Amino acid sequence: MNYGEIKKTDIANGPGVRVSLFVSGCTHRCKNCFNEVAWDFNYGRQFTRETADEIYDALSPEYISGLTVLGGEPFEPQNQRALLPFIREVRRRFPSKSIWVFSGYLYEELKSESRARCEATDELLSLIDVLVDGEFMEDKKDITLKFRGSANQRIIDMSKTLSVGHVVSYY
Repeated sequence: MNYGEIKKTDIANGPGVRVSLFVSGCTHRCKNCFNEVAWDFNYGRQFTRETADEIYDALSPEYISGLTVLGGEPFEPQNQRALLPFIREVRRRFPSKSIWVFSGYLYEELKSESRARCEATDELLSLIDVLVDGEFMEDKKDITLKFRGSANQRIIDMSKTLSVGHVVSYY
C-alpha cells in the first residue's frame, strides 16, 4: 500500500487533534474529489514498518485524540489488507484513542458482497470507532457539514452499529 500524506496535527478530519493517514488508490473517481491525485494506487510513498512507527510516535502525546484514515480509499481491498495489521496495532497500543475511517463505500456495501469486501473487511470494521461513508457528491456538497463534504455522507458509530445490527449515527 502507498500513502500520499501523514498529517500529525489534523483538526479537520474528526474531533480533537488527530493524526491523519491519507492512503493511495481509489476506484470511485468522485467528481471534484478534494484529493484526486490519490486515486492512483502508486501515488506517494510505500507504507512501511518505519511509516507505522512514525505514526505510533505521532499518536503518543496525550493531546492527540486519535487516528483518522482517509484517502484515496481505505476500503479498497488491497488497502484493507495492508491497513488491518496496522490498525490492530494502533488499537492495542492506544486503546483510549479513537479511530475514524472515511470511505466512499456505504456501510451496507462493506457488509455485503461488493467489490470492496474481502477477508479483512469485518475485522477492520470491528476495530474502528467511526466510519464516515458514502461517495462525495458534488450536487450534495455542503461546506457547513461537520467532518464530511456532501449531505449524503453519514457519520456512523461503529460500536453501536455492530451491536444492534443496523446503522447508528455518531451524532
